[in-house]
Amino acid sequence: MMKTNIKGCIQIYTGDGKGKTTAALGVAIRAAGYGLKTYIGQFMKGQHYGELTALRDNPCITVEQYGDIKCIQREEVTQKDIDLAGKGLVVALDAMLSGQYDIVVLDEINVAIWFDLLSVKQVMDFLDKRPENVEVILTGRRAPRELIEYADLVSEIKEVKHYYNQGILARNGIER
Repeated sequence: MMKTNIKGCIQIYTGDGKGKTTAALGVAIRAAGYGLKTYIGQFMKGQHYGELTALRDNPCITVEQYGDIKCIQREEVTQKDIDLAGKGLVVALDAMLSGQYDIVVLDEINVAIWFDLLSVKQVMDFLDKRPENVEVILTGRRAPRELIEYADLVSEIKEVKHYYNQGILARNGIER
């Protein structure tokens, strides 16, 4: 059951800097502290990330992944990738409309759009169906202009310096 009667907003975390998913997870954890329930749908992710283990026993947070186990490049998109994203959007819509969640996070949805796994129209249709008291958070680089204009809050996370450029690869517990 919904815990709040306040109007939900649409948030976007985008940009080339590190921390977009982490920001959305922070909202989910903060909300859980107040008994609010969050559904997180991770697009283009099928591999293990630390948040899956950390959040699996939290009764206020549900995480599901809609991606293959391997990372894909934009030029490697297959019909399977498109199908996984499409199915994920349907599952996330069902979660949003279920009345069980106060917050719905569409993690990496912006990248899924940029990879042509989903269209801007599909995501706009999703947002148009949002119940008034559900908060929706969209993450990922390259947020489309249409979504930016539609959202209530947009944070662009800018990379100033990143240790990846010094040869430090993704580390368990920090980036994954």
